[in-house]
Order: sequence, then C-alpha cells, then structure tokens
Amino acid sequence: MKIILRESVEKLGQIGDVVTVKNGYARNYLIPRSLAYFATPKALKAIELEKIQYAKKQEREKVIAEGLAAKLNELQISIPMKAGDENKLYGSVSSQMIANELAEKGFDIDKRHIMLEEAIKSLGVFDVKVRLHSEVVSNLKVWVINEEE
Repeated sequence: MKIILRESVEKLGQIGDVVTVKNGYARNYLIPRSLAYFATPKALKAIELEKIQYAKKQEREKVIAEGLAAKLNELQISIPMKAGDENKLYGSVSSQMIANELAEKGFDIDKRHIMLEEAIKSLGVFDVKVRLHSEVVSNLKVWVINEEE
C-alpha cells in the first residue's frame, strides 16, 4: 500500500515521502496515529502545506534549543555518590540522576535526551551530551563527588 508520511518515521522516511508499506502496518499503526495518509492526489497537495508548517515549527524549536544549549554549556552539576577504594562508585550514575539534578536547577530535560556513552562508575568530571533537538547537541559538565566529603 502506498502512503504519504505526515511526520518523520524512523527507518521508514521523512515527512512528505511516498513509501510502500504492508496494509496492516498502514491501517493499524501509521494512519490511526496520524503519521501518514493514503497516497491520493488530494493528499499530495495537503502534504505540501504541512511540509511548510513543519519546517517553520522545526526552525522555531531549533532556535529555542540553541538558546537552551548555550545555558547548558555553561552549567555544571554535582552528583554525590558513595565511593569505595580507588574512587570506584557503588553503582553508577544514570541519565535519570542527571535529569533530576537538572530539574532541581530549573531545566526540564527528559532522561532519554541525555546521552551517556558508557556508565559513569568512578568519581571525577565528565562531559555528558544532551540532545535538545535533532540538530542541536549540548555538552554538560557533571561532577561526580564523594557523598561522605
């Protein structure tokens, strides 16, 4: 079945793409969630208007994300953790812990947008990337300190 994507769908296509998918996927998932239209001439015209609106929305979100990125680049947060010998942590610092610290500082960042390349399992200073927009990534300094000090 041919459909037109109303939004970008991972591993399928970008907004406005005409793609062929199985009938069940289109009828049971994409169309009920307003992610796609049936490919008709009328829908092709409608999607052009939506593309323009989508581009404007993305540009506004990108400007907001860039402003937030500038603030996060200057921010440093501290996370107290229990540590044992050789500065090894009992457990590890998770993206949820970082998100909670950011929330205390007034930043509403979803933990899924915090990109930890590997688990933080020792004391020290770490650069953590935060994806604020598909094109905007910010660096955040995270200090992991000993809880007992």
